[in-house]
Amino acid sequence: MTNTVVVFHSGYGHTQRVAQAVAEGAEAQLLAIDADGNLPEGGWELLAAADAIIFGSPTYMGGASWQFKKFADASSKVWFTRGWQDKVFGGFTNSASLNGDKQVTLQYLNTLASQHGGVWVSLGLPPANTKAATRNDVNNLGGSVGLLVQSPSDASVAEVPQGDLDTAVQYGKRVTAIAAKLRG
Repeated sequence: MTNTVVVFHSGYGHTQRVAQAVAEGAEAQLLAIDADGNLPEGGWELLAAADAIIFGSPTYMGGASWQFKKFADASSKVWFTRGWQDKVFGGFTNSASLNGDKQVTLQYLNTLASQHGGVWVSLGLPPANTKAATRNDVNNLGGSVGLLVQSPSDASVAEVPQGDLDTAVQYGKRVTAIAAKLRG
């Protein structure tokens, strides 16, 4: 079985809900970055043992949250030893706007994985881009680099669009399946 970890920061709970859906699909462990940008005890060891790591962050002001960036900066210790070399990576982000510059955050996550020598997994799903498409359709936001999610600013955690959660589950499955293929 492939060992996958979803490491994420969530400011208001919406990104955590998405992380849970990704983890469900990936049969992964969740690893939350706290409000101070730190991992819990044993977090770095979980990531070291993982075959696949899926990054998650809300998009704030056109980029990843500062808490996620603190974690990313701290990962430079792992980078020096090439500790994540050849691991499989994926990523997701959530913002209140339909666009919200989420692509910038995904590029940041992809770059972080690439700096670590990782193999990035794209979303692998066609967009739901017909006139009949709704927010309940898989990949309604048309992501390709990774998972895009939109949660209105006045929505509760329970109101994350079902289509985005369904997309999250499928993405988690894809990342883990590709990691399993690469493990041989």
